[in-house]
Parts: sequence; structure tokens; C-alpha cells
Amino acid sequence: MPRREPGATAVLPHPGLPLGAYLELVKPRITTAVVLTTAAGLWLAPRPPSLQTAILTVLGTVLVVAAANVLNMYLERETDALMRRTMHRPLPAGRIHPRSALRFGILLAAISIPLLTFFVGPVPGLLAAFALVTYAFVYTPLKRRSTASLLVGAVPGAIPPLIGWTAVTGSIDPPALLLFAFLFLWQVPHFLAIALFRRQEFARAGLVIQPNEPDGERDARFNVVRYTAALVAVSLMFVPLGVAGRMYLAVAASSGALFLLHGLKGLRPRSSDRWARAEFVGSLAYLVVLLCVLVLDHAGST
Repeated sequence: MPRREPGATAVLPHPGLPLGAYLELVKPRITTAVVLTTAAGLWLAPRPPSLQTAILTVLGTVLVVAAANVLNMYLERETDALMRRTMHRPLPAGRIHPRSALRFGILLAAISIPLLTFFVGPVPGLLAAFALVTYAFVYTPLKRRSTASLLVGAVPGAIPPLIGWTAVTGSIDPPALLLFAFLFLWQVPHFLAIALFRRQEFARAGLVIQPNEPDGERDARFNVVRYTAALVAVSLMFVPLGVAGRMYLAVAASSGALFLLHGLKGLRPRSSDRWARAEFVGSLAYLVVLLCVLVLDHAGST
């Protein structure tokens, strides 16, 4: 019988290489979303990237995001076992041994950072390394200690478009900083919505979130509105910077107004978890629509 490692929730009985479980470790949906924001950074850069640069940037970003996700799952395996939505992940379910997951995460990091640094550029490589370390080794443990983890985690989450932009330009320019600010601000209402309708689950797992603090639910709902208002204001700044034109301005203003109005509904005393779930879904729709229109309008103006 294999020896059970402390912190593992089950003994791994499966022979061979569970490829499906390893794929789950990299969180494919999150990785795909991050790659899309990286591609937006590539596309919005002042000149088009070469095919080689585009492929290597996307590949390197996929691998570094996968590394961060694997290391996050390794470090949170005991916490994941306590939450219904995560208890069936490969590590708490015992489908992969923790040591194997750790080796996998380190391997992905060892490939992705040099790939971006030496074959794309030192700036995107440095940004990727910073995002990886911040996400896995600062944000992940901070989730059990402070509500500040939300803002800390939003930093690496907003770095991928910078990786795409700097892969082309080699420098962090105002439009790239605006992309970073847009992604940073978007994550706050998005994750606060999750925290609101999963607050009891997070509490059982020992994760510190704002809705579980004294008066925290009220503060979280107000923060949804505050950060959404800032997000909408930042989204409109792409037009004066010359990144997008009238079509984007119309969509950004209208969709931003709808997103903000829905956030304001959360301030009503009778708003419930149903509102929070709708806020979560709406945040995803808002992000996809705005990035797509931004890219399309930029393409039409070049």
C-alpha cells in the first residue's frame, strides 16, 4: 500500500498517469480566460507581433498560469477538502498524490519563465515570474489571514495583458497600464459576488473574506458599487488614449451603466444570494463583451 502523506485526504490507488486529473490541476477555464486577456494585450499593442512572438507568448502564458494554478491547488489541498465546490478536485479526492502535483507545478514554472524570458523578452518574463510568485506564495496563504488577499490576488490576475503588450513593445506604456487597471478593478466585484453567495462555505474552510467580517456583507455590497464605478470610468479611458473609437465608447458606456445599475441593486435590503449569483454571471458577460468590442474597434481603426 502507498504511504499517505500528511495533508492528503486520501491514498492514491490509481496506477499509471491520470492525465485528466492533471488537466484539472491547471484549471482549464481560468487558464483559457487568462490567455484571452494576454491575447488582447498582444493585439492592442501599437504594432502587430510576429507569428513566433504571438505563439511563444501565448504558450508561455498558458504554462505559467498553469504552474500558478497547480501550486495553488497543492497549497490549498486541505482547504479544498472542506468546500463542496472544490472537494472533488484531484488532490482532496486523492486522484493525484501531493508530491506529484508539486513536481508538476515546479516543472511548469521551470519551463514557462525561461521560455518567456529568453525567447519572448526579459520584461514579459519578469512580469510572469512576479505574477507566479505573488499568486502562489503571497495571495494563497494570505486568504486564510486577511481580506486584503482579494486586492493582492487581483494584481497577478491583471498582469497577463501586460505580458502580451510587453512581448511586442518591450516596455510598459500608458495603454498597457490601463489594461492592467481595468482587469484589476474588474476582479473586485467579480470575486466579491462569489464571496457573497459562498460565504458560509468559505467560513467552514477557514478562508477570510469580507462578507464574513462584522458588517462585512454590507461593506462588500458597497465595494461592489465603488469598484464597478471606478471600473466603468477606467474602461472609457481607452478612447482618449486612441486605443478604441466610437463603437467601443458606445458599448462601454451602455454596458458599464447596466453593470453599475445591477451592482446598485445589491444595496437594497431585500437583495439576496440570487442577486450575487447574477452579479457574478454579469461580470463575466461584461468582461467578454468589452474585450471583444475593444479588440474589434481597435482593428477597425488601424
